[in-house]
Amino acid sequence: MIVITLQRDKCIGCNYCVEVAPGQFQMSKKDGKTVLLKAINSKGFHTVKSLDYTILESCEQAEKICPVHIIKVKNI
Repeated sequence: MIVITLQRDKCIGCNYCVEVAPGQFQMSKKDGKTVLLKAINSKGFHTVKSLDYTILESCEQAEKICPVHIIKVKNI
C-alpha cells in the first residue's frame, strides 16, 4: 500500500508536484496551493492510501522535488 501525505498549509504554490504527478496533485484556483486529489484531511494533513503502485514513482519524484518538503510518500 502507498500512503501519500501532504501538509497543505505550508504549500508555497510552486506547482512542481503537479508537473511530475498530475494524476495525484492539482493546483487550487481558490488559493494557489496544491491539492492532493481524493485525500482525507485530518488536522492539516491530507492523506491518500492507494493500492495502485503505478503512481509510486511519480509521487516519490514529487516528494523529492518539493522545495518545502511537505509531501511524504511511504510504501508499506
